[in-house]
Amino acid sequence: MNRTTFGSGLLLSIALAGCTPSAPPRWAEGGAPLLIAPAQWQRGGADPIEIRADGRVLEGGTVVFVIDRVGRVANEDYDAYAMLLPDGRLVGTDDIPLGYVGVNNATPPMAKQAWLSLQPDGSVVFYQANGDRVPLGKWTGCDGASRRTCTLVSQIVTERNLRAVPSYGPYGPYGPRFGVGVGVGF
Repeated sequence: MNRTTFGSGLLLSIALAGCTPSAPPRWAEGGAPLLIAPAQWQRGGADPIEIRADGRVLEGGTVVFVIDRVGRVANEDYDAYAMLLPDGRLVGTDDIPLGYVGVNNATPPMAKQAWLSLQPDGSVVFYQANGDRVPLGKWTGCDGASRRTCTLVSQIVTERNLRAVPSYGPYGPYGPRFGVGVGVGF
């Protein structure tokens, strides 16, 4: 191998490595503890969301992401997407803020007030920026310690769905929205 070939290969390797998003903070050691139990979110006319005991989250029977007992969220290929930190912050790859997740409520990125709440009966309520409440269906199987897991899944699915609505644009009514790293969209 000559120096030109080696140099070109090295530059290509560095460039490709620079395109790979960095894992969220605490990825190796884990973040907030979660109880993962089977649960299902019936969402009216939309496909149901199902949490399986192994952490796979399905929408209409298709795996959309995977969660684990220490707050990691990955795509179906187990590439890092987000980490739920012990203080409730949800942080994506490259340290992108994805909101806050409590036991019964969640805030969007860069906001201070909840946009989602999980009611005692399992109902999910979305609070629009103007204060209107929109029902988003109902969870079953989200009792006790598994409630935070259901709130986390509700946060990720809602943020993903709103990002896909053209009228919300990149900033929407709740502040900036961020894309997800290279090849990690769900």
